[in-house]
Amino acid sequence: MAKAGSLQAELEIKSPADKFFKVFTNQAHHVPNAASDKVHSVDVHEGDWETAGSVKQWEYTIDGKKEIFKEKIEVDEANKSFTMTAVGGHLLEQYKSYKIIAKVIPKGEGSLLAINIDYEKLKPEDTPPHNYRELVLSILKDVDTHVMRNIEI
Repeated sequence: MAKAGSLQAELEIKSPADKFFKVFTNQAHHVPNAASDKVHSVDVHEGDWETAGSVKQWEYTIDGKKEIFKEKIEVDEANKSFTMTAVGGHLLEQYKSYKIIAKVIPKGEGSLLAINIDYEKLKPEDTPPHNYRELVLSILKDVDTHVMRNIEI
């Protein structure tokens, strides 16, 4: 039987919550500029950049391999949270389900990111997606740096 799990992380960033939130909810095309060594492209697969429920395809490198992640995004503007649910790509070869839930919490001049990665393994012997959590955190740090350099985003 497959096993469900969750990985959590918190990350303090310098970016204002509104600006950081906006990058992931309707300006994801900036992410490859911010994290070009990790994310090669983000393209709209269905819908558009700004509509919740749109599907985006991310091309990235993890552990030296190029992979694809297709995600459908849901947005909660009031709570500054977004959920990216895997609907295709390499992750679903190892996990029955994979979901990134991020909440951007204003904190002083910057923000606190609360990240949950919920997943369900296809096989019990599969490992939790620790390497994907580290990739996500690294991308978030790069985006923070990018937002602070380009505050008009």
